[in-house]
Amino acid sequence: MRTVRNVHARVIEAPAEQVGALLDRIAGDDDPLFPTPAWTPVRFDRPLGVGADGGHGGVRYRVTAYTPGRGIRFDFAPPSTGHHRLDVEPLGPGRCRLVHTLEERQGPGQALLWSLFIRPLHDSVIEELLDNAERATSGTTAGRPVTRSPWVRLLHRLEHARPAATPVPAAARLARAAFDRPDFTDAWRMPLAPGMDRDPRAWRGVLPFPVNAVEGGELLLGQDAAHLDFRASLLVEDHSVTLSTVVRTHNRLGRLYFGAVRHVHPYMARMMLRRTYRRIALAAPTAGERHWAREAARR
Repeated sequence: MRTVRNVHARVIEAPAEQVGALLDRIAGDDDPLFPTPAWTPVRFDRPLGVGADGGHGGVRYRVTAYTPGRGIRFDFAPPSTGHHRLDVEPLGPGRCRLVHTLEERQGPGQALLWSLFIRPLHDSVIEELLDNAERATSGTTAGRPVTRSPWVRLLHRLEHARPAATPVPAAARLARAAFDRPDFTDAWRMPLAPGMDRDPRAWRGVLPFPVNAVEGGELLLGQDAAHLDFRASLLVEDHSVTLSTVVRTHNRLGRLYFGAVRHVHPYMARMMLRRTYRRIALAAPTAGERHWAREAARR
């Protein structure tokens, strides 16, 4: 066993009280620090405080110490043995240091996973969090913002959220009204992270078909042919986006054609939705930029 200690620190040209107030909003929908939607957001089963359980992605932990405006400690869920914490250290009027510290006891297998996969992702996430602390307090970063290495970009692509099967939502009225008796329906849903575009037209590129209609948060794409008619609905709600498909066949050729296509359709639908989701997440303003813009609008 070995003990890993990983520390990231950034001097912020802002009062400790201001940065501490940002820290107190970790895991909220308006979290100004954690780099979402590019990364899976932090979520807890209750408001931030001692005893809150949650994490981000596959990393699970519990809040075991919390001093509002100053620091939070998160202990990893078993079988991991360790913790990470965020602390705000005053450096005088108008200046402070934000520090993230991770300590963990690791066996040989854990150490290998940490070195090859976890540490590159962890380092990128924390440096992006520190960038957000600067952006949220000044609108910019003093140095060059962190960039993801090719290895981190590959790992990020692999770990990104995946669609889950769901019934066609009741709110997808355009999809439900498309055909009286569809021969095929399916739907795939993904949770939306804070900061992602909620305009259904932003999701237009998910499939290369003409737009048939737009109603509220739903965009309907589709095309008619002699052998079958196809409709794809993008429904964007407060916390999720759903891609629904409805198909109506006209004749034996349509039935034979879709009988073959339906075996690859679920894979293609998931791939297209996930690709569009990732594009929109990566194009969104950072958490720090969103916070700075909200504060500027209030002034």
